[in-house]
Amino acid sequence: MTRTSKVWLAATVQAVLLCACLPSSAMATATATAGTSAKLGATFIPESLGRRTTLDFSFSLSDPAAQVPPPLTEIELRYPNNLGIALSGLGLATCTAQQLESSGTGGCSPNAVMGYGEALTEILLGTTIVSESAPITILRAPDKGGRLALLFYAEGTAPVDTRVVFPGLLLPASSPFGGTVNIGVPLVPTLPGAPYISVIHLRSTIGPKGVTYYERLGNATLGYRPKGILLPNACPAGGFQFSARFGFLDGSHALAHTAIPCPAAGGAVDVRDRRR
Repeated sequence: MTRTSKVWLAATVQAVLLCACLPSSAMATATATAGTSAKLGATFIPESLGRRTTLDFSFSLSDPAAQVPPPLTEIELRYPNNLGIALSGLGLATCTAQQLESSGTGGCSPNAVMGYGEALTEILLGTTIVSESAPITILRAPDKGGRLALLFYAEGTAPVDTRVVFPGLLLPASSPFGGTVNIGVPLVPTLPGAPYISVIHLRSTIGPKGVTYYERLGNATLGYRPKGILLPNACPAGGFQFSARFGFLDGSHALAHTAIPCPAAGGAVDVRDRRR
């Protein structure tokens, strides 16, 4: 494998974390003890109370004292209370890590897809920063301990064919949050003696935007868009709150917070969202 191929492989692994260039409704920054700063962004598409939506979220990491931030090892993303994720109509099927590793997303039902995204990673090789981007697919996995489980999958096709999978788990969280997406980030070596890859930006969605499910009716297979996350009819005080905690290889942490301002209520019903 060439040096470029190894860098791509490492970048692909780290890329599957749950935001570069997000047109978010809000963005906030907090500084880690070792100087790494984190920005968190989020928005609803569309923004309408009492309606179905897609959550579009992002984060970015930087370290003013270094050319690239330290490698990321963990993420805890807390999302707002009263989001109807369990009633979203997403993840009607499940996919296993073994299926993804052997056949990619083609080995899983499209009805397991819960969202898409992209990540940007960097590695410092000598005095040169090498950047790579990779697409992300988020899929429903079989429940673990009664909790909703996810699989984050990235597939690189150039310069080498690579497939990387690791899990996430939805856990409870204290008020004002409704739950936590807990993700452990693997450390991935690149070249002998070179540092691990660092995540710089990540953006992803959870919801029906860009997602197509299929249903068998008689002899026909019909495609439709899943319903999506149900927003409450009333907005919580201070908007929809999000918080994230990032852990790094050097033992430092960064915290970031953002809130989606209260959107307007109502709006026309999109009949493409409902087939049942």
